[in-house]
Amino acid sequence: MKIVIQVSARDSAKAWALLVRHSPGTALPNRTFVVSQEAVRAMREAGLRFNELSREASRLGVPAGERI
Repeated sequence: MKIVIQVSARDSAKAWALLVRHSPGTALPNRTFVVSQEAVRAMREAGLRFNELSREASRLGVPAGERI
């Protein structure tokens, strides 16, 4: 499952280091990343602060590609 997160400015450098090592993902502007559930778990265990913006729609009962 892919999760969209936005990392706090304070933890941005630490998040980059963790994500580069542990997760194939996508970096977007404004400290926003599309990462795996395992990467989110690793970030929580490391004590990094972030907001979860979105989860993969198909897991929420919405067909992929369908507007929410």
